Amino acid sequence: MIVQAFLRWAETARTGDRARAASALAKAFIQSSLGAEEHRAAMMAMTYLLDDPSPKVRLSLAQALASSDAAPRAIILSLAEDQPEIACTVIACSPVLRDADLVELAGRGDSLTRSLVAARPSLGYSAAAAVAEVGDGAEIILLLENETASVSRISLRRMAERFGHLADVRHLLLERGNLPADARHMLVSHVAAALAGSDLVTRTIGTKRIGIVTREAGDEAVVAIAGSIAHDEIPELVGHLKSSGRLTPALLIHALCSGKVDFFASAIMSLVTLEERRVRAILATGRIHAVRALFEAAGIGRDIVAVFVEAVFLWRRAAAGGGTDTCYGVLLEQFESARGDGGAIGQLLDMVDLLHRGELRRSARSYAADVSLVA
Repeated sequence: MIVQAFLRWAETARTGDRARAASALAKAFIQSSLGAEEHRAAMMAMTYLLDDPSPKVRLSLAQALASSDAAPRAIILSLAEDQPEIACTVIACSPVLRDADLVELAGRGDSLTRSLVAARPSLGYSAAAAVAEVGDGAEIILLLENETASVSRISLRRMAERFGHLADVRHLLLERGNLPADARHMLVSHVAAALAGSDLVTRTIGTKRIGIVTREAGDEAVVAIAGSIAHDEIPELVGHLKSSGRLTPALLIHALCSGKVDFFASAIMSLVTLEERRVRAILATGRIHAVRALFEAAGIGRDIVAVFVEAVFLWRRAAAGGGTDTCYGVLLEQFESARGDGGAIGQLLDMVDLLHRGELRRSARSYAADVSLVA
């Protein structure tokens, strides 16, 4: 009888009256101790109001129900797919919406819906992953700015893959302490590409030189990343570099000479078919012929393999003596006679020389900074 009377009244009532009735009805549903029959009647009446021709009525219903965990889920889901002003009221804060509901809304909804999901407080991993997968750049930025959202490392990697070319996205991703190492390298590559495409940089450095500079900077970045990540993250970084064709002899000798032995060992393991224990044993204690055979199996050419073998033995001696210095300089002295011959070994040593000079400049800057700090 209550529902019937309400329906007859709603057919002729003015919009403002229907909106107030909707609000009162929703508040009564979530705040009052209704009997079973009254509860059912109120539910039917609110369901009827979902089809009210006036958005003001549906908005009043949404505003009254949005913050309550006692709101009917079916009503909330319908309001979440209503026109934007109504949908945002419930998507932004309704505790009734589950993570699975938000995933569906992000997948089926428009840009505004995904933006509301991305900015929702305490967003769960699944919903964040949905936004990371289908959202546009602006929605990704909203998600990364949402400090209460739970965002997995996989989602961070996906955002780096899709929108690493956007400076704002790169900045927000790089602020994340749990950003995977391979995603960090993707962002470095995007920065290099942006610089290479800059008219100012091209005019200043020159088209031919810029490729060399960006490649060297990329290798420097890889070595720096490898030295700052946890041991269990190294295989992911190595896998990414291998799939993108970045495990070059130049990068490998840079990693070895700068002491990133774990990264170097992991890289060699990815290039051969031997077990990890065997590879590490050869690098740590193997005789010269075993080390040489390991590097040749990894695809390092016979014309340059002697440099890698010597670098391994230099590091063994340094480790045995407790030293931590890089071995660029000593390696160059060992192969001084091969410099300038124009061959592969000479080119590799020129690269080592360049890395050595860069290492000296970094050490000088660090020393100057320490002196300045003390002063």
